[in-house]
Amino acid sequence: MSAPAPRPPGLPALPATFRPTRSRLVLLTVGAAMFVVITAIALILEQLSPGERTSFIFVALLFSGVLALLSRARIVADEAGVTVVNITRTRRLAWAEILRVNLRAGDPWVFLDLSDGTSLPALGIQPGIAKEHAIRDARTLRALAEFHGSGVNGSTENG
Repeated sequence: MSAPAPRPPGLPALPATFRPTRSRLVLLTVGAAMFVVITAIALILEQLSPGERTSFIFVALLFSGVLALLSRARIVADEAGVTVVNITRTRRLAWAEILRVNLRAGDPWVFLDLSDGTSLPALGIQPGIAKEHAIRDARTLRALAEFHGSGVNGSTENG
């Protein structure tokens, strides 16, 4: 059994989690504020029946829940592969399944080109609010995929 190849400088220790932190903060803050405001309105308006108050609060909870779902996106990289958590689906990929990590100008998030010929959107890296952070994360994930998935650990290309 051979020793594992040394990790190139600049690669993070695994497990590493990539997530759109600013977007997540905005979504959760707006969701909480919206819930509080709609609930307060439901309680302040005296002409509402108990059923109407309940429906106001239910709608506020529903909106907050949708924003919480939008905020759960992340990519977790470990020694065995990558777990991509999107809005409603989670997918586990081995490193060998990831052929390329793409974040082109204008893309709303990273796309992973997979060995089965498909492309998987990975919402855990989004350039929307924090473009430089997303570019840095995409480059890091690309370097990790090249290091772990190529079969020849340590050979990476710039880009």
